[in-house]
Amino acid sequence: MSNFSINQRFTFLNNLTSMVINHITPSLIVTGEGGLGKTHSVSQSIDTAGLNNHEFVFFKGYSTARGLYNTLYDNNGKLIIFDDCDSVLEDKVAVNILKSALDSYESRTISWMAKMNKNDEYPQQFDFTGRIIFISNKTKASIDGAILSRSLTVDLTMTPDEKIERMSTILPNILPQYDNEVKQEALNFLNENKESANLNMRTLIMVIKMRFSNPENWTDMASYMLNS
Repeated sequence: MSNFSINQRFTFLNNLTSMVINHITPSLIVTGEGGLGKTHSVSQSIDTAGLNNHEFVFFKGYSTARGLYNTLYDNNGKLIIFDDCDSVLEDKVAVNILKSALDSYESRTISWMAKMNKNDEYPQQFDFTGRIIFISNKTKASIDGAILSRSLTVDLTMTPDEKIERMSTILPNILPQYDNEVKQEALNFLNENKESANLNMRTLIMVIKMRFSNPENWTDMASYMLNS
């Protein structure tokens, strides 16, 4: 595991995201399992930077290699965030496109050498000047080495203890309508069950709501939910 604490790594994520936003470097890859704040942190950095809606775009879900090529062309010059588009990282053609898109040069030539339809509106080659942040639930070790070598990378893979530490850090900022005592009891419960529970922010929020709504039997309900 990393020599840096999970909160330090999230600070690195904020700083490196700002570097991409400010055109200092063209790309960033963020790895680690979902539900623990990767997308939220990137979104916060974008909000803090004050980017207009036409300056960035989020894409989430499945994409083909051709879909990736079209997306890069349609949004050339923008900050493009691919969130949970892991299918692209498993497609050899898409990976080759990303190798060009994620490179460190200011202008990167991206090509689609396969035959196109006669009336296709897309060129077979264009110079890409945008920036890319790729948020993936995959492990860093499972991502193509050539992709990693072309981009800044932050690995937010966490042990159960690190997940609890991260939750503790952001606990005061979530569900402000609930008392801190209620939220802390929910987190303490997850800490006691950290080895068997699927720890993520969604789980924490559900347990907090159970603790608030059912103060007499919430631990039984939470245990049932965690082990179902």
